[in-house]
Parts: sequence; C-alpha cells; structure tokens
Amino acid sequence: MGLFEFLGFGRKKARPCDEHNDMKRFLIVCLGNIGPEYVNTRHNAGFMVGDYMAEEAGVSFSSCRYGDMAKLRVKNCELMLLKPSTFMNLSGVAVRFWMNKEKLPLENLLVVVDDIALPFGAIRMRKQGSDAGHNGLKNIASELGTQNYARLRFGVGNDFPKGGQIDYVLGRFPAEDMAKMPEILKKASEAVKAFCLSGPDFAMTHFNKG
Repeated sequence: MGLFEFLGFGRKKARPCDEHNDMKRFLIVCLGNIGPEYVNTRHNAGFMVGDYMAEEAGVSFSSCRYGDMAKLRVKNCELMLLKPSTFMNLSGVAVRFWMNKEKLPLENLLVVVDDIALPFGAIRMRKQGSDAGHNGLKNIASELGTQNYARLRFGVGNDFPKGGQIDYVLGRFPAEDMAKMPEILKKASEAVKAFCLSGPDFAMTHFNKG
C-alpha cells in the first residue's frame, strides 16, 4: 500500500479517513519569528516548511488572527498551515486561539519546530514530548495545559560554542545547508501529509530514519 493511501486521524485513535468519511481538518503550526531579519534563520525552520508546502500546493498565505494562514487539501483532508505572528515565545497564544476557533481535537494538531538536538537535515515525528528548552514549545504547552500534542522536529544541528545557542538559532543557514534545503523540506512536507492522512504511527515508522 502506498505512502498516502490511508486518510484521516481519529480523536482517540488514528484511523483512516477515506472518501466515504467527512473531511478531516488539521492545524499545522509552523513555528518561527516574523520579520525580514529572521528569514532563513534556523529558528524559522517551521516557517520554511510551511512556505514550501504552500508553494508546492499553489496556495498563498493570508493574514489572520495571530498569524498568516494558508489552506490546502490533500485527498480528503484539509491542512490549515499557520505561521504565528506572535513571535516564538508566545506561539501558544495563536495555537490555542485557532484550536478553539476551529473546534479541533488535540490529535489534529501538529507543530513543526526547529531542534538543535538533531543534526541538520534529520526530521523526527513525535506524538508528544517535553519542550526540551524550546520557548515556542514551552509556551504552547502552557497555553494548552499539556505536552501531549504531536510535533515534527526539524534538525538544525548544534555547532555552536558554549553559551552561543541564541546566536546560533537566530543565525541564518549557511549556503551549503541552503543548497540541501529543497530535498529536506520535501521530506518534511511528506511527513506532515503522512501524519494527516495515515496518523502519527505511520509517519513515525516511515520518516524517523537516518
């Protein structure tokens, strides 16, 4: 069976969402900081995934409450790509607002986030987990009252001296990394779609490699 033959995601247990079921809707929160000074920085890896997915689908982001949003359909699922405008440390405000507004279950939330614990180019899907010191994830957990939400971790590496973490994550990807970015963003995009179409276990099995 192909990578995207299953569709859907249930509230208590991931289940296929096929053509006989209602449209399944997901909030894909792509973390980053707004402003030209943050373009192509490591902390904006989530924004980059969202931009790639929107461009790939031929849709555009529009201003909305607490951010910019683009909507795309993948088979029988609607993906709402949200780039919060609250800056990283208040990402949870945007997440809580849109989860409540759209009346989505927690299982239909996926946060795309940069991760210094992974080497550049690696991605990892997780059903839940700690914030690992990431201020965006920390605020989301605080606003939602739980850490039990899925996240796609985008590896940015950790080649920085002691005490240099902030400068590193707010620094731009070097040219050699940018040259590899299209392939990595494509993989991340496919992982997001797999999460929505077939559930987190399927996505973890097929993308948590290397």
